[in-house]
Amino acid sequence: MSTIPAIATPAPNFNLPTNTGKTISLNDYAGKKTIVLFFYPKADTPGCTTEACGFRDATTDYTNANAAVLGISPDPVEDVTKFAQKFHFDFPLLADADHAIAEKYGVWVEKNMYGKKYWGVARTTFIIDKNGKIAHVFEKVKPEGHDKEVLTWLKENTK
Repeated sequence: MSTIPAIATPAPNFNLPTNTGKTISLNDYAGKKTIVLFFYPKADTPGCTTEACGFRDATTDYTNANAAVLGISPDPVEDVTKFAQKFHFDFPLLADADHAIAEKYGVWVEKNMYGKKYWGVARTTFIIDKNGKIAHVFEKVKPEGHDKEVLTWLKENTK
């Protein structure tokens, strides 16, 4: 059981396939942009759709804040591709099918629904600065309005 990386520590690197057919690494953004890395439990489910559509609808605001939005779920690449196409997402969705990256970020957790225990992603968003360090962590994220919450934090805390 891993823990969430602490503020000001290096963000765990990743190299994952995306809905665009490319592989993306955290290092691709080094020195260029702030990264909004949101972990969501499952493609094309109501909460995840609400959250991801919020980020999509605020794309211009994120571009103006010099921030790149990346979504990661433990779905296979085929599922994130269908999800991105269905809702016309203009940011990459990364497929962490073996949940290795979710584990590195401490968001692969045991959940309990109606008395049934299972493992899954805890909806969490990380802000990673241009130097590759964790700048902020949003835990127990509520999908509705989360994009605005993140933008507010970016405007108040980044230059």
